[in-house]
Amino acid sequence: MSTETAPAFKPEAIGSWGDPVSFEVERERIAAYAAATNDEIPAHAAGELAPPVFAIVPAFQAVGIASMTVIPGELLGAILHGEQDFHFHRPIEPGMVLSTRGKPIGMRQRSSGVTVANLGETRDQDGELVVEQYMTSFVRGAQGAEDVGDEAPPHRFDEALRETEPAAEVAQTFDADQTFRYAEASGDPMQIHLDEVFAKSVGLPGIIIHGLCTMAFTSVAVIEHACADDPTRLKRLAVRFASIALPEQTITTRIWDAGENDGRSTYAYETTSDADALVIKDGWAEIA
Repeated sequence: MSTETAPAFKPEAIGSWGDPVSFEVERERIAAYAAATNDEIPAHAAGELAPPVFAIVPAFQAVGIASMTVIPGELLGAILHGEQDFHFHRPIEPGMVLSTRGKPIGMRQRSSGVTVANLGETRDQDGELVVEQYMTSFVRGAQGAEDVGDEAPPHRFDEALRETEPAAEVAQTFDADQTFRYAEASGDPMQIHLDEVFAKSVGLPGIIIHGLCTMAFTSVAVIEHACADDPTRLKRLAVRFASIALPEQTITTRIWDAGENDGRSTYAYETTSDADALVIKDGWAEIA
């Protein structure tokens, strides 16, 4: 009889802040990120203003470490990026020196695995809050976790919106080399995005697009529809990653007007690929 036990999650780490991680914002890095996500919004392309999803770059290490204080290291290969939710308090601009700290805020046992919700808090050199972001990790097939702490804020798609026509429909196509450019600009060199043989060895059809790259594409669609005059009006952007996208695929984002909330215009959206897969679901944007 086997005496093996499943790797244990660490609920005692919930709520504990990690050490801050510093990051200096450079114009060239902003422009490179915009280019890597095919973002031609003038201020982004010129490196004068960071695209919204660029906010993951200074925070990825701190928030990723926070997640791993709860998830056992043996399950690293089973982790998927489940959801991402940015709350923007002020723009990220060249010359800023940012400091990000992260903490896990809660975990939940699901039927098909475990979710761990993490909070990242990015501040400028004067201590002013720049971005809060919630990153939810999903550990495929994991069992034995406690339900403890909080979940990330909700952003579920209202099915009643399907009875109305979307306010906008935007088609975008990934380039053949998209993942290689994004990996360099974002600092995310995971093999499933760069190595065809490795990707297939773990059951994927080949190299897949980074989820955050897809999110960045959708941010362009939202901004160009809702606040093309001033991208800094985007105050929240949240998605759930539903399935994979591949290089050279075309994705279509459908955006619905979801009314007003606390003086902000709100939009719900979802994104499908030309393989009829729902890539992004529960998309949510708030515009000041």
